[in-house]
Amino acid sequence: MKLENKYLLLLILAGTAVFFVNLDAIYINIMEARNFITAREMVNDGNWIFTTMNAEPRYEKPPLPTWLTAISMMIFGMEGLFGLRLPSAIMGIILVVFIYKFLLKITKNIELSFVAGLIATTSFYIIFSSRDGQWDIYTHSFMMLAIFSLYKLYNSTKNWYLYAAISGFFMGCSILSKGPVSIYALLLPFLIAYGVIYNFDGTKVRWKALALLILLALISGGWWNLYVYLFDTRAVAEITSQETGRWLNYNVRPFYYYWSFFIQSGLWTIPSFVALLYPYLKDKVSNKKAYKFTLFWTLASVFLLSVIPEKKSRYLLPVLIPMAMNTAFYIEYLFNYFRSVKIKEAAIVYFHFGIFALVGCIFPIAAYFYFEPMLQDILIWYILSSIFLFIIGILMFRFLMLKKIRPVFYLSVFFLISIVWFGLPMADKINVNKAYNSIVNVDKHLEKYDVPLYEFQNFTPEIIWEYGKPIKVLNQGGKLEIPSEDKFLLLTETDNADSLQKVFSNYSIEKIDIIDMNPVSTKHKVRLHRELYLIEK
Repeated sequence: MKLENKYLLLLILAGTAVFFVNLDAIYINIMEARNFITAREMVNDGNWIFTTMNAEPRYEKPPLPTWLTAISMMIFGMEGLFGLRLPSAIMGIILVVFIYKFLLKITKNIELSFVAGLIATTSFYIIFSSRDGQWDIYTHSFMMLAIFSLYKLYNSTKNWYLYAAISGFFMGCSILSKGPVSIYALLLPFLIAYGVIYNFDGTKVRWKALALLILLALISGGWWNLYVYLFDTRAVAEITSQETGRWLNYNVRPFYYYWSFFIQSGLWTIPSFVALLYPYLKDKVSNKKAYKFTLFWTLASVFLLSVIPEKKSRYLLPVLIPMAMNTAFYIEYLFNYFRSVKIKEAAIVYFHFGIFALVGCIFPIAAYFYFEPMLQDILIWYILSSIFLFIIGILMFRFLMLKKIRPVFYLSVFFLISIVWFGLPMADKINVNKAYNSIVNVDKHLEKYDVPLYEFQNFTPEIIWEYGKPIKVLNQGGKLEIPSEDKFLLLTETDNADSLQKVFSNYSIEKIDIIDMNPVSTKHKVRLHRELYLIEK
């Protein structure tokens, strides 16, 4: 096996260890619930093109990730979160593999590319997105595939149409995953950085291949939007108006909101920041041109995202892709020259890796006191995580003293893997909400009274997902629909109880149950809490 493929195999194994293990450990969140409901209604109701959520049109997001999730749902069932999140984990593997392959193409440096792949694999938001059933990881992974083929198109003397077709197809898949988001946040910064550093020489002779690329991207990425617009114009127009308003008015943050973007890399926060210091690192890296390219790509992505009024931390995912490559240059420099660096430079490195070494060493004691009330429920996981983190911490200190950064780096990767393997199973045992009462328990009331169930207003995706089927909402967009039945059950948020009393003032109203789907007791979300009323004329 070639050395290149050996490193690739190791990267896939690392990605599998981080993205796949304990994939079902964390409870479902609102973004996942929305997507899983849509996938379930594809499987149950056949809504594969005209996608729905709670039996209402849901055209805000293109359907490709939902199709993949629905297929996984058909294979693994609808109950287990592992099967539902599996497509995202696979897309995470694809992303880190092509970060490795792309940087290898540019630099011909196997270890540098491998380090970049590992940094990406263990960067906080790439981990989160790859272990979560949301669509960001799909659009950016597909775009990374498109960028890789586009690079090959410009750096090959043959097969231009093949590379153009592949790039155009995956660009279309990216559009069909989350619209033009990745074109703006990942592709456009790449084009800017590549144009500045490498130039797009040969564009004129490749114009036909590039035309094919654009055509395929538009067709494969845009056909669904056109189809639903033609056959459900009214719903598409309403949703488009709402989404446009959100981009301009929802979650508006100042221009500088993303300037702490390097924090999103989590484990690599300090190295990522140092790697951005061009005057410091420019003469220390192994490939200055490639380093400038990844730096420009990172900064261009941050700038373009900063221009958009709506800002959320998760929108920084595309920044982490070139930033992983950029950070790898600094880590490689430490591999080769740490023994000879000045004390001030070394202090930053000691501080960064020393924090994780210290955490590993004190974890057994700190975790014992923190988890003592629930220790019996998590004993095996506490013991395993304590053993592994303590050993890793001791080894990190030892190699830091020996000024051997290469093993310290790889121990950092094992540190994170240990948390995923042995720490995550403890998550659902911490601060459990003892008052938890699932929405599925409403069925016993439905059987008792033999009546339909409605939601007064503002349905919650997690509740609909848990219930297993749609619940009709009576008050939507200010339009109130009174049920035709003389007797029915009605769910409402506590804050809307007074409005319910006014609307149904001529009815007999009896509160018969409380639904509380907050999984933890320390963070109570009003939207996961419902009062159940029996309404009767």
